[in-house]
Amino acid sequence: MLTHRLRLRGFSLIELLIALIVFSIGLLAIAGLQTVSKQANYEAIQRTAAAQIAFGLLEDIRMNGDAVNVYLAAGELGGGSIGTEPAPNCKSGAECNAAQKAAHDLWFWEQALDGNSETNGGAGTGGLVMPALCITGPAGGGPGIYQVTIAWRGTASINNAVANACGSASGNYGGANEFRRIIQIPTYIDPII
Repeated sequence: MLTHRLRLRGFSLIELLIALIVFSIGLLAIAGLQTVSKQANYEAIQRTAAAQIAFGLLEDIRMNGDAVNVYLAAGELGGGSIGTEPAPNCKSGAECNAAQKAAHDLWFWEQALDGNSETNGGAGTGGLVMPALCITGPAGGGPGIYQVTIAWRGTASINNAVANACGSASGNYGGANEFRRIIQIPTYIDPII
């Protein structure tokens, strides 16, 4: 009877090892889930920033309808393609005509795209990864659908079947653009109003 009581007193070493293995597998699953969650959160932050920039630029185009051709002629923006701030600084209250305001708007939104309002060691850190911004609209700048497309580099490879050329020729998004993420924001603008 005494030997039977001793056997019931505690865990055996095998039971303890099994419990430790089950606990370790659970911790590894939680760590993996945290990694996936951080990646999804980063992708969401990039998409939100791209949407805010696109909507902001479209509002500037809508407010400055007299210079819609300047916006359309901008080409592909991103990566510091504009360079220095155009003069005069239209955001500081200086007198600007429509074309000067459009040039300043394009520079401002490219700065936001590249993240140059937040810097570390002189390099922009708050923007999108390898961004490209394209503006399309009716030829001649008349009333119609205008679209801002923003492309950036994502963290994982996906099947990218979107037929939009913005940023696709840069080589920044993989051989088949499998890392390219884009957002397209269309809106109707009547510059005559």
